[in-house]
Amino acid sequence: MSLSNRFEGALMFNPSRLKLARQRLALTLTKLADLSGVSLRSLTNYENGRLAPNDENLLKLARALSVSPGFFDRETSEVIPVEAASFRKLSKTTAARRDAVLANASLAVEFFNIIEARFKLPAADTPSLDKFKPEQAAELVRHRWNLGDRPIANMVHLLESRGVRVAALSHDYTDIDAFCFIRDSKPYVFLNTSRSAERQRFDAAHELGHLALHGEQDMDPSTSKERESEANSFAASFLMPRTAVLSQSMRSASLERILAARSFWKVSAMAMTHRLHELELLSDWQYRSLCVALSEKGYRSSEPGGITPESSQLLRKVMFGSGLKVNVHDAAIDLDLNPGDVRDFVRGLVPVAA
Repeated sequence: MSLSNRFEGALMFNPSRLKLARQRLALTLTKLADLSGVSLRSLTNYENGRLAPNDENLLKLARALSVSPGFFDRETSEVIPVEAASFRKLSKTTAARRDAVLANASLAVEFFNIIEARFKLPAADTPSLDKFKPEQAAELVRHRWNLGDRPIANMVHLLESRGVRVAALSHDYTDIDAFCFIRDSKPYVFLNTSRSAERQRFDAAHELGHLALHGEQDMDPSTSKERESEANSFAASFLMPRTAVLSQSMRSASLERILAARSFWKVSAMAMTHRLHELELLSDWQYRSLCVALSEKGYRSSEPGGITPESSQLLRKVMFGSGLKVNVHDAAIDLDLNPGDVRDFVRGLVPVAA
């Protein structure tokens, strides 16, 4: 997309859009000054709203930040606050990278707003179950959604059918697995689609656990360890329900039996083994021995012979269906972004756009 093509006439300048564009690239003001050739003092005044850039500096900033000049003319888009998002391993993620992910998530929300302006999307149906233990909550969600105790065919499709907007994390952020938040009563889940299919399914179930158990809570970093444990317990119970697993005669299961079960439930071999131990179907010694054996065969870092990654049914329909559609190029123009930025929102979820 040519930046100059969008630079027509006088533009209003919204200081918050400059900060958003800078944060999404994890740039400091000093670094942006180096990249753009605009002085640090001017940039500080621009972001503080004390001064608006002239046409020349506006174009310099647009080029440095890979946006159209019109990006700075748009309405304020509040960046997702840290306390609203369910980040895992928050202490291991730098503030700059965390802010970049949240800034990009805010732009992904704008992308979904474009979709919603043209299509009727499913209404949100994620229950608030904060008074229940994780396993109880998982059972209640399965009951509410009429899932019985059978394996979940496709976690992405399931979430989308219940009004959850599913998007992809940029593959630049390999240190972040997934996160979720609620914006304007709509739940969003962001998945790292560079992970194995089994890992993505567990991450999706984990984020569903956050939405059900912690959706209305502030994600206070001081209590994140407890929340993460609860979301993991929810995910394991949701993907591998107790009654169904107990009915499969898995006590003291062999490695071959575990590999067969993980394929049936569409989970990782490690997750299957952990669930059997959690349900007291494996002794501590059996659990440790199986974990060692699985690690030696490569199952700790990958999933040999695993399932095919899940894709998005909703995004496929709205981006590649017949008739009215939202394609990458047009969405990029509407958002004053480059097409590559829009592709990042759907990378790995819509194969054609990957």
